[in-house]
Amino acid sequence: MNVVKHISIIVSGRVQGVFFRVTTKAKADELGVKGFVKNLPDGRVYIEAEGDQKTLHEFESWCKQGPPRAQVTQADVTEGELKFFAGFSIK
Repeated sequence: MNVVKHISIIVSGRVQGVFFRVTTKAKADELGVKGFVKNLPDGRVYIEAEGDQKTLHEFESWCKQGPPRAQVTQADVTEGELKFFAGFSIK
């Protein structure tokens, strides 16, 4: 049985204005990850994601690289309570 987990990721670096949110949604949709992505006022990107451990690990690894034009310098991941998202959205 696959256990569903919830993680939050705060991504730092050159992550706004490089299609980070759009490509994050595309990757989430491809993997079946639920949650959302949004820009933060300080230039970072905030992501909440839910899925099984293997899927989340792959998604997290992708987020640490981002799309081609991004330059990720840090990605802080924390586990949290499930929120049972219906899909993945851009906020």
